[in-house]
Amino acid sequence: MKKYTYTEKKDTRSGFGAGLSELGKTNPNVVALCADLTGSLKMDAFAKDHPERFFQIGIAEANMIGIAAGLTIGGKIPFTGTFANFSTGRVYDQIRQSVAYSGKNVKICASHAGLTLGEDGATHQILEDLGLMKMLPGMTVINPCDYNQTKAATIEIAKHEGPVYLRFGRPTVPNFTPPDQKFEIGKAVMLNEGTDVTIFATGHLVWKAIEAGEQLAALGISAEIINIHTIKPLDNAAVLTSAKKTRCVVT
Repeated sequence: MKKYTYTEKKDTRSGFGAGLSELGKTNPNVVALCADLTGSLKMDAFAKDHPERFFQIGIAEANMIGIAAGLTIGGKIPFTGTFANFSTGRVYDQIRQSVAYSGKNVKICASHAGLTLGEDGATHQILEDLGLMKMLPGMTVINPCDYNQTKAATIEIAKHEGPVYLRFGRPTVPNFTPPDQKFEIGKAVMLNEGTDVTIFATGHLVWKAIEAGEQLAALGISAEIINIHTIKPLDNAAVLTSAKKTRCVVT
């Protein structure tokens, strides 16, 4: 089992904020919109450095998506920011009609995804966001695993023409991927080659998969661990190749 280590734990939402800040300095077409959660989404640096390109929409998420779609017509690359529940479930009609079906170049960036926001209760939790977004035509869905990968993904999606759903979270998780990594949309990352079982993991659960692999190795079980950071388009070749090799899959 390949050994992975980390020096610190960091929240993936801060990786998004760092990536957005860097984009603000390098790409004048990048604009940012937030629904009253600038601090929670770590969009503060972008807002401070580029006030003319930052739009605080307030608690009006549907309006935010509509404005973002309109900005693309003028050649802008809008990044919207709010919690995952409000980025998808609350505004699904606007995303479906104004962004996905019309192929608008909007980057929907969602923090506090999944069940990680336990203290805020069920109204702020969502698991079905991945299913909702991957069903939409032309929508790319990305769920990076740590701070470094989230920063790299944020920078990369600005180059991608078309709508993107970028999912990240609030909790701190081990930051173990390289800071200078090349992020490839739709390309799974092999973390450990194995022969007995394949573990496909995404987002915060990638590190848990590594820990599981170490425990299995202690029992003499060889686990292949693959980071599926892109849910759509799925790396079908990586999935099928590994499944055929180990003939046992855990997701």
